[in-house]
Amino acid sequence: MPADMNDYFNKQRGGGENKPPKPPQFIQDFSKKATMLYVLIIVAALLIFFKPFVVINSGEVGILKTAGKFDPTPLQPGIHFFIPGIQDVIVVDTRVRIVNYKSQAGEGDFNRRGGVLIKPAIEVLDARGLPVNIELTVQYRLNPMHAPQTVAEWGLNWEEKIINPVVRDVVRNVIGQYKAEELPVKRNEIAIKIETAIAKEVNKLEGKPVELVAVQLRAIILPKKIKEQIERVQIAKQEAERVKYEVLRAKQEAEKKAALAQGTAEAKKIQAQGEADKIRIEADAQARANKLISQSLTDKLLTLRQIEVQGAFNEALKANKDAKIFLTPGGAVPNIWLDTKDKQKTSSVGH
Repeated sequence: MPADMNDYFNKQRGGGENKPPKPPQFIQDFSKKATMLYVLIIVAALLIFFKPFVVINSGEVGILKTAGKFDPTPLQPGIHFFIPGIQDVIVVDTRVRIVNYKSQAGEGDFNRRGGVLIKPAIEVLDARGLPVNIELTVQYRLNPMHAPQTVAEWGLNWEEKIINPVVRDVVRNVIGQYKAEELPVKRNEIAIKIETAIAKEVNKLEGKPVELVAVQLRAIILPKKIKEQIERVQIAKQEAERVKYEVLRAKQEAEKKAALAQGTAEAKKIQAQGEADKIRIEADAQARANKLISQSLTDKLLTLRQIEVQGAFNEALKANKDAKIFLTPGGAVPNIWLDTKDKQKTSSVGH
């Protein structure tokens, strides 16, 4: 092809060089956005893979570890970033935790969701060397302000190294002071001693890593023979109390009857005294009356009475001349006569 024809086509394409045509503007914009999207996806993938952050919830603290060294300041609830590969964050629970020492429990059974650790009952010896099992519950929590130091010194299984040994030692020491048969009777005293001693041992640890919340003594499991002996003693005491009550009741009944009898006797005595006083008063009155009468009977009065009686006799003789008259000596006493005409009729006249 002639040279002038090549020059013509080059000019039509916009120049003398072989350049590809430019894509449209919207394709160029989409390409830029896709590049940014790819970058964001790569960054998100890196964040998910390396996860250079941690979320700490309420009731927890974080321990920042940089190149194997713990930061003494705990991380509070919230989101925290760290450098993967160099730093790490250990999240520890600072809520109240519970360890239950109970019978028929496997060593180290642990309900992590509820924060409850189940352990076998503590087997100890009493003052005479008899075996006794103690069931109790201990509530405690990790001191959040000293969590980094606690984990650095005791490790993540700090409660196995702090709580469990202290509780077992204290229970052994306290129970060893009593005889087995005394334990049920002095239960409250023993519970106070155990809680006080555990709190003392925990609080004297350097840095106060743990805060003791409460200790409850739930059960004291005695040997079968000791338990039977205690039951026999209790039955004997109950029987003694029953007999004592019956004796007291009988005594009260006897005292009641005696009081009633005494009251009845006093009432009769008062009644008899009243009757005697009545008779005495009447006798005194009669005596006073007789005395007044005797004082009033003068010679002149007796002569007058004799005249009056004689007059009455005379009048009677006028009506009944055949009457027989009996005159009592003295003249002033009543005179009795009998009418001979009517033997069934008697009369008496006297004053």
